[in-house]
Amino acid sequence: MNCEVCQLKELEVEHFEIREVLRCILHTIMFHRALGLVRPKDVDLELFEITYVQCGDLEVERKIDEKIELFIDKVEKHPNKKNQICLSFYEVKNKQATWFSNKVERLYWEQWYINLNVAQHARGGHSAKSHPSKVVVDPGAGEVRTARRAALENSLREVMFQIIRFVNDKKDHIPPIPNLDGVSFPYDIAISSPSESAFGMDMLKRMLQTGHPTMLS
Repeated sequence: MNCEVCQLKELEVEHFEIREVLRCILHTIMFHRALGLVRPKDVDLELFEITYVQCGDLEVERKIDEKIELFIDKVEKHPNKKNQICLSFYEVKNKQATWFSNKVERLYWEQWYINLNVAQHARGGHSAKSHPSKVVVDPGAGEVRTARRAALENSLREVMFQIIRFVNDKKDHIPPIPNLDGVSFPYDIAISSPSESAFGMDMLKRMLQTGHPTMLS
């Protein structure tokens, strides 16, 4: 089976923006790969003038929020690193058991790589603690922050359009709809290791399982 891979545009975010950005992207992907009847739920982002759609499935929401919290925890433990989440859809195949393999095999048919570069800023600053009376507020800081937020909002919109283009263009690889409960194909969400080599080995294992994927930037 061929595995289609989409590398989403890298986003420059601040720590407090991670949760909203990841919810928007992950739920947008899940909605466009949803099965059967769903209860679409519009969600307005608090930090950006963007509305996205959720499937309205509590289990999907729970799993996404759980993975986002793990991602944030990893960012806090390993700052100054680019971070990545991989949302993978797979097909479950039963295979004959042998002494070196399990009965169930996951055949990955689509993978989405979400790339975030989390900015690290000093909190409070040493000079502010040492000389509290000499703290100077930069009058241009507000304008810089506003411009940065607008740029991120535009980039997030580009990512959403990238998702829509991918799901419209890539359809032939989608497997038959499984007889499973829930609104989604089987999926998992993996968080990158701080070690690039470790994450690369994980990706290589997936490629060996699924065959060489084709790339879409």
